[in-house]
Amino acid sequence: MNQTNEMPITLEIFSKADCSLCDIAKGVVDEISKDFNCNVVLIDIESDPQLFKEYCEKIPVVKINGEQAFVYKVHPITLRKKLEQISSLRRQES
Repeated sequence: MNQTNEMPITLEIFSKADCSLCDIAKGVVDEISKDFNCNVVLIDIESDPQLFKEYCEKIPVVKINGEQAFVYKVHPITLRKKLEQISSLRRQES
């Protein structure tokens, strides 16, 4: 699919090293996002004390275009539906 004429959807994954839930979330995001025009950004919360304080106990967190969409677990069907909805709205606007 990968609609290259659309503005990319930004997916931010807030995670840290040695986090098995984070690894699972990254895998789901990688698998689903390849069907869309997405920029996937990995954010290591341990690299910033403020991020670590904010997200320490609730990672992974996935944001779509800056809005929190998932905490702890990324549901593949829900992620696909959210990305399809955004892509559809963008096509209607253009």
